Amino acid sequence: MRRSAFALLLLLSLPALALITLPLVGLCSCMRIGSLGACVCCREASSALTLSLITSGIAAAVITLIGTPFAYWLAYCDFRGKKVVETLVDLPIVLPPAVAGVALLFTLGARGLLGQYLAVAHIRLPFTTAAVVLAQMFVAGPFYFRQARIGFQGVPQPLLLASRTLGASAFRAFRQVILPLASPALIAGLIMAWARAVGEFGATLVFAGSLQGVTRTMPLAIYNSMDADPTHATAVVLSVALVTICFLVIIITRAVLTRAAGLQETSRA
Repeated sequence: MRRSAFALLLLLSLPALALITLPLVGLCSCMRIGSLGACVCCREASSALTLSLITSGIAAAVITLIGTPFAYWLAYCDFRGKKVVETLVDLPIVLPPAVAGVALLFTLGARGLLGQYLAVAHIRLPFTTAAVVLAQMFVAGPFYFRQARIGFQGVPQPLLLASRTLGASAFRAFRQVILPLASPALIAGLIMAWARAVGEFGATLVFAGSLQGVTRTMPLAIYNSMDADPTHATAVVLSVALVTICFLVIIITRAVLTRAAGLQETSRA
């Protein structure tokens, strides 16, 4: 590309680049190193961080457990209504978080579709730590489901046919052929789902509330500290921490997907 064309494209790209980078620069510029130690030692901040890591870890583990066979089913089984199921899988990605929280509340709340039966068994989910995990699973699950399905579909069919021809059972073919080749995509999906779970806000606020030490995760702590702390020091530190986590997640995910593409090219060759 000629330098003149490159310069023109760069000039036209500056507004979009500024839209992405300037808010992040503004956030980082407000952070004071001196407030870092105080925020880390702050009970609310440390509690929110611990709760976020625990709940998002549980959510990611459960998503992987239930999502792997589900993604495999979507990848290899053809059935009537498959397009509808795939659309439902993607729906939580574009669904407003508050709507997701309301949907969970009217499903698992005391008078909800399933909650009324849980109440009979003295099981209460809303405004508990379990509600945080469920909200994170609902909004983060599709990130893993989609990536896992793509990973399974990317496994070369000739390898599967060859393994079955050599007498491998369906489970052995899955364990020794499909899973190793699809594992980078599964790992990438798991990382993205975990990061989305860590950053979940709207559904958690509606369905689980904001109770310190019980349901107040890092995003909720940021929201709460904006009103409680006039200096916004805690909000800034937690926000920068979340930005850093997301930045690292994107880098790791891209590296894993690049490795996955390399493995697929090697297997095809």
